[in-house]
Amino acid sequence: MPVFSPYAERLSRLPIERHEVLVRGGTTAYWVYGPSLDVEGVPTVIAVHGFRGEHHGLEPVLAYLPELRVIAPDLPGFGETAPIPGRTHDLDEYAGWLQEFAAAVAPGAVILGHSFGSIVASAAVAGGLETPRLVLINPIGAPALEGPKGVMTRLAVFYYDLGAKLPAKLGTALLRSKLIVRVMSLTMAKTKDPVLRRFIHDQHDTYFSDFADRDVLRDAFVASVSNDVRAYAPQIDVPTLLVAAQQDDITPIDAERYLATLFPNAELVEIAGVGHLIHYETPAEAAGAIRRFLRVPVARGQ
Repeated sequence: MPVFSPYAERLSRLPIERHEVLVRGGTTAYWVYGPSLDVEGVPTVIAVHGFRGEHHGLEPVLAYLPELRVIAPDLPGFGETAPIPGRTHDLDEYAGWLQEFAAAVAPGAVILGHSFGSIVASAAVAGGLETPRLVLINPIGAPALEGPKGVMTRLAVFYYDLGAKLPAKLGTALLRSKLIVRVMSLTMAKTKDPVLRRFIHDQHDTYFSDFADRDVLRDAFVASVSNDVRAYAPQIDVPTLLVAAQQDDITPIDAERYLATLFPNAELVEIAGVGHLIHYETPAEAAGAIRRFLRVPVARGQ
């Protein structure tokens, strides 16, 4: 039985187009939400999703931003984007990919990253990707192994190591285990709303295992827990918005407050009652913060 999406009606109003582009020797699939690229005067945002996700994860936020044109790619090795041939999918590779992707499809766009995407976006901008503004949702502002769920992270390290070392069929089955995915989903969700919880779990069930192979997954996981935004913040001089959750288990809110001080020009918006799933649980609040930051008027009827 299909699971009800609280955001389906809003999302249905948005034009959505699928495209492909050749980047770093591989084909990147991406989706354009809102006005097409030939409509002038509409702000363009490139939105980078988090670890194990793909472009669908940010759709609830986009549903509340019809005023913008949002380009949402699947990261290499996830969703409909194949791995980059002959490359290790580490942070340098993902940052280089984002720089080339932006240059190919929307030079000068605002860059947005969620979770692992916040690290990729920050590394790319610090490395020379030109953007007028940077938006980070649930930014990774501290080492994952040192957060309040450090023990869980260490268990995750063991899990991904085991998945990489077991025989291919068995290891891949472990990494795509529905039970493990559900445990991850239950750990991150903070809402008590049963309808919203069912939607969140269905999203993770549907998209969290949509990775190309276990090698890519292992590379991306290592990149996600071995890096954080702090290393890049001082090098980013464009106006930056951090949308942080007061109950985030991955980066505590005190660490997010400190992270904001490392940027030359940053604004921190805190959302109460939510954890690492701002994009699912409080997308309207996140969209409102983004709209104000970009100084975009509210669309009529929204």
